Amino acid sequence: MSQSGAVVIVEDDMDDRIFLSQVFKEINMEREVLWFSSTSEAFEFLKTTSRYIFLIFSDIQLPAESGLEFKQKIDANPRLRRKSIPFVFYSTSASQRDVDDAYTKMTIQGFFQKLGDYDETKMLMKTVFDYWDICKHPNKQ
Repeated sequence: MSQSGAVVIVEDDMDDRIFLSQVFKEINMEREVLWFSSTSEAFEFLKTTSRYIFLIFSDIQLPAESGLEFKQKIDANPRLRRKSIPFVFYSTSASQRDVDDAYTKMTIQGFFQKLGDYDETKMLMKTVFDYWDICKHPNKQ
C-alpha cells in the first residue's frame, strides 16, 4: 500500500498524543503525523496547504472550538469540501447526541470512542488506516 499523504490529528491532550504516537509506531504507520492542539491552527493549515492530506482525526472536546464546529467550518469552505479529506472523530466524549449531530449535520466518515486498552486501540487504528488505504475517494492520490 502507498504511504503517501499526511495525517492531521487535532488533539490537545499530551498523554493521548504520546499514546497514539506509540500505537502508530507499533502498527508501522509510516505516514507523517501533523499534530494540532486547536481547531483554529488545524483549519488555517488545511486552508493554506497544498499537501496531500490522507486523513483527519479530531477530538470532540477541544478548547475554544469543538471538533463538531471544526468539521462544520471545513464543510462550509468550498476548497476544503472539494478536497474530500476523510474526517474521523476520535474522542473520549461519544454521547449519542454528538454521534447523531456528527452524522446528520455534517459529512464525516467515522466516529470512534477512545479506548483505554492499548491492544484494542492498535487494532482500531490499523483497521482505520487499512480501510482508507484501499478505499476509493476523490482525495486519493
